[in-house]
Amino acid sequence: MTSFRGGSSSGAAKPRQHDRDARGGRGPRAGRPAHDPARMAAYQALLAVHRDDAYANLVLPGLLREAGLFGRDAAFATELTYGTLRARGTLDMIIAAAADRDISRIDPPARDALRLGAYQVLHTRVPAHAAVASTVDLVHSVAPGAAGFANAVMRRIAERDLDAWLAQVAPSEQDDPVGHLAVTENHPEWIVRAFREALGGDLAETAQLLGADNDRPEVHLCARPGRSDAIDLADAVGGQPGAFSPYAVYLGGGSPGELVEIKTGRAHVQDEGSQLVASALIDAPLEGQDERWLDLCAGPGGKAGLLAALAAQRGAHLTAVEVTEHRAKMVANAVRGLPATVVCTDGRSVGADRDLPEGGFDRVLVDAPCTGLGSLRRRPESRWRRQPSDLPPLTKLQRELITAALRAVRPGGLVAYVTCSPHLVETQVSVTEAVRRSGLDVEFVDARASLPAGMPGLGDGPTVQLWPHRHGTDAMFLALLRRKA
Repeated sequence: MTSFRGGSSSGAAKPRQHDRDARGGRGPRAGRPAHDPARMAAYQALLAVHRDDAYANLVLPGLLREAGLFGRDAAFATELTYGTLRARGTLDMIIAAAADRDISRIDPPARDALRLGAYQVLHTRVPAHAAVASTVDLVHSVAPGAAGFANAVMRRIAERDLDAWLAQVAPSEQDDPVGHLAVTENHPEWIVRAFREALGGDLAETAQLLGADNDRPEVHLCARPGRSDAIDLADAVGGQPGAFSPYAVYLGGGSPGELVEIKTGRAHVQDEGSQLVASALIDAPLEGQDERWLDLCAGPGGKAGLLAALAAQRGAHLTAVEVTEHRAKMVANAVRGLPATVVCTDGRSVGADRDLPEGGFDRVLVDAPCTGLGSLRRRPESRWRRQPSDLPPLTKLQRELITAALRAVRPGGLVAYVTCSPHLVETQVSVTEAVRRSGLDVEFVDARASLPAGMPGLGDGPTVQLWPHRHGTDAMFLALLRRKA
């Protein structure tokens, strides 16, 4: 049974080309209306991301519905939106070079329209003349005074292909290999350096990872244990069972939110990597009682939903903690009908909150807030939004949550520290520092043993780092800890 309790609150490939012919890119001069619905939806999504700090995956579906876009037109708008967001940094360098002015000196409405136009010219099969004309039409409708400027800039961009522009704006590969990768693979340089460090300095593999970040990811579904299984779900939705998680299904496209299996709670959308790290906590051997499970940072509810479904099969009960009320409501929806209690409180309040007694749980999941650098392929705007200055407050919070989890678990119990980032400061440093400062007797358990047998590329242990280019998952990190006393 699910209940909800309120509480205190505190704080290696290039981008895929879109398979669209000349007719798909035609502008008003070929009989298409001046306000092209697909391009306008993409523009509005970019505007929301850059003006309101919105996330494209949250705003774009509503914009597509409002515009009545389906099928090829919806796919085109989606490709324009996500492709432009992924390539923004490099597009900005090219636009600035073509305009002979810093990108910050271009008015935001015209700037976003130019980004869309440059993406079409350099990354899609839309004919250059159609991309230029449609961009000028878009600028004329959103920033009329800049239409002539946009026309001149777009024509200059269309004079060269992508490789020629990269040769002009990217640093030399020989003199500055990291800077070169940052520009050619559309990532900020500090992220490229962090990824290379996490990959042991291997620049070639770093390039593979960056390329995987630029590929459009498949939708992953999680078949809820006890309500569905991967084979039946794959047959029902026209997908295929995942490579590693026994609950995963890969969905080629479409709108997963419209699936009856999602609406009825038989499945939910969740990256296979998230499924693997959550289920690893439950699959790890545990001596003694195994009835009280805790998800210390449960919002928005994907891992809590999987854990609660597993709890129903194993006679356990999940306490799901979320600090913000609106996300706690999302968690409550995710675990509805399952043996779970949702508590809206700060996960660091272990021992001070009656719902979070010290030593009160057998298994604890800490899916800590992080930079999200492991899911840049799914949230491409994050690569330009995040900054190195985000790390200190996040890692402090991560250490505090791990420490709280170690207090919450009973002696002999297990804690899984999970984060969707490969940044070493958020992974190895956070967990080792938290264990050192906890004052408790804690040992690392080899997490590889709790992942599917034969899964490649798991490293030397005891922690595990998953990767998009190795496993086809988000870059999820997992550390398993056993409290000894």
